[in-house]
Amino acid sequence: QVQLVESGGGLVQPGGSLRLSCAASGGIFSLSGMAWYRQSPGGQRDLVAQITPGDRTSYSDSVKGRFAISRDNARRTVYLQMNSLKPEDTAVYYCKMTSHLSGRDYWGKGTLVTVSS
Repeated sequence: QVQLVESGGGLVQPGGSLRLSCAASGGIFSLSGMAWYRQSPGGQRDLVAQITPGDRTSYSDSVKGRFAISRDNARRTVYLQMNSLKPEDTAVYYCKMTSHLSGRDYWGKGTLVTVSS
């Protein structure tokens, strides 16, 4: 029922910016917690940013001050604005929705961000 589709990834130079989008279908989007994770080649999938239904946000220390998560409930979309990108930010970025009713997590298939000169 729930489907998450990420977009906006690509190749960017160090210091550049990208905005990722995650469009959600199914579920009660406005009552669901949303998050962005990332996974480097050979690495673990790590939490990057979270946003609650009440628009409270939190960030990993590695991206705090550079990334911003936001949501548009009318468009059923969550965004990740990424500024001052570093090569260490290179990863596949995944969108996650946590169901308000069941607590079940739903994942998108990811979008690749490559930061390189």
